Amino acid sequence: PFKDVKEGDFFYKAVLWANENGITEGISATEFGFNKVTNRAQAVTFLWRYLNKPDATAANNFSDVDAGMWYEAPINWAVGAGVTNGMGDGTFGITRNCNRAQAVTFLYRAIANK
Repeated sequence: PFKDVKEGDFFYKAVLWANENGITEGISATEFGFNKVTNRAQAVTFLWRYLNKPDATAANNFSDVDAGMWYEAPINWAVGAGVTNGMGDGTFGITRNCNRAQAVTFLYRAIANK
């Protein structure tokens, strides 16, 4: 479904799987954005969707998380599930890059606390 993902790309099957399973929709209807950096809001949203959108058990206490935005429920779930506590400065860091250490920590905590 994405013009920037071609059969033969090493990530081709992974992108199709993620799209077919509702984990990601891409950055537009026709672009996956394979070469773009994932931000923290996107990373926890991928996990949340993979885990079938579990209920959020924490309230939104971050100054950069607006009520009703696509990332609010995933972030509230991630905090309630012990996946993350934000950046420590009152923000979640929704637009900050999700570095590799954060990504594997989110994954580990999500699986360990499941």
